[in-house]
Amino acid sequence: MKISKPIRILVVDDHFMVRMGLSASLNVESDMEVVAEAGTGETVPEAYRKHQPTVVIMDLRLPGMGGAEATAALMAEFPQARVLILSTHSSEEDVYRAMRAGARGYILKSVVRDELLRAIREVHAGRRYLDVAVASQLAERFSHRSLTGREIEVLQMVAKGLGNKEIAGALNIAEVTVKLHVSHVLEKLNAKDRTEAATAGLHRGIISLE
Repeated sequence: MKISKPIRILVVDDHFMVRMGLSASLNVESDMEVVAEAGTGETVPEAYRKHQPTVVIMDLRLPGMGGAEATAALMAEFPQARVLILSTHSSEEDVYRAMRAGARGYILKSVVRDELLRAIREVHAGRRYLDVAVASQLAERFSHRSLTGREIEVLQMVAKGLGNKEIAGALNIAEVTVKLHVSHVLEKLNAKDRTEAATAGLHRGIISLE
């Protein structure tokens, strides 16, 4: 009888207790083995290179390089990498950025253990896995028109209460250009005014006030 090799897992999370808990929970599975842990996004490619995991479980919010950026960096060097995002955050923009970066799965930390194990096995098998809440957020994201990088910058400043003249000065562009960007933002977010646009941007995770 042929015994298949265990799923080799790299756990990436900035909280030691989370990494320890995940590792302990997964290592009791006969078909899984946590071969390495990482606490920052910057160290992921090196850990992957050294330990050659078959699945990477990645937190989204990491200090410095975030999970989506770390996934993109990893995929650039190792296009065969299979990344499963495990996060407390589920805004449509978070999910979209992670999947666009190359993640093959996205689940929330609130899931039951059996679903986590199922997600790992599905991603390892080369399939995609999204829990129901995340899948609906991703579908919602694809129904919207994307903001450009400049429009996101303008929206960020709008959310902080800056007027068109202040935004123009900060970005070194003409005030009429700012007005045009604001108009496009309102249209794309289907917002009637600046306050509604800022609220929508924050709710969808397009911008933050951090």
